[in-house]
Amino acid sequence: MTSPARRPLLFLDVDGPLIPFGATPARHPAPAGAGNPLLNRLAPHHGPRLAALACEPVWATTWGDDANDCLAPLLGLPPLPVVPWPEPSDLDALDTWNGLHWKTRALVTWAAGRPFAWADDELTAADRTWVTTHHPAPALLHRVDPRHGLTGDDYATLGAWLRQQAPELP
Repeated sequence: MTSPARRPLLFLDVDGPLIPFGATPARHPAPAGAGNPLLNRLAPHHGPRLAALACEPVWATTWGDDANDCLAPLLGLPPLPVVPWPEPSDLDALDTWNGLHWKTRALVTWAAGRPFAWADDELTAADRTWVTTHHPAPALLHRVDPRHGLTGDDYATLGAWLRQQAPELP
């Protein structure tokens, strides 16, 4: 059996995948005391769906530790690891010019050779090519439509891929 430390990683962006930009503001009741007006776009069903995936979920968002403080409790999730973003560099400007997402290098470094899926609304072919070239393990870069956020089809795609990486897990 694969230990939890060897489960594939699931890097989660928040704005777009979990908080869709096209959702009507009244889609979900705003949590009491919520300081961020976008939190009423966060669907609570994401928590159980994410917890059911055969992976180790990791926040890969500019929300940083606020994802654990604000989002995890609303989703019924425990605190998740958070990818720390490096300070911008000249390499970032070159990457952007070449069409590479500013998160790509940091996520490959953070994965440290483990299989990973990445759910984000800003992924491009340049990111897929770079990851294929620079990451030794399987990786799925899954673009989420930011107007709708994660859907049943997205969960099916992610779930099937994650199960292939660790077939002995549920």
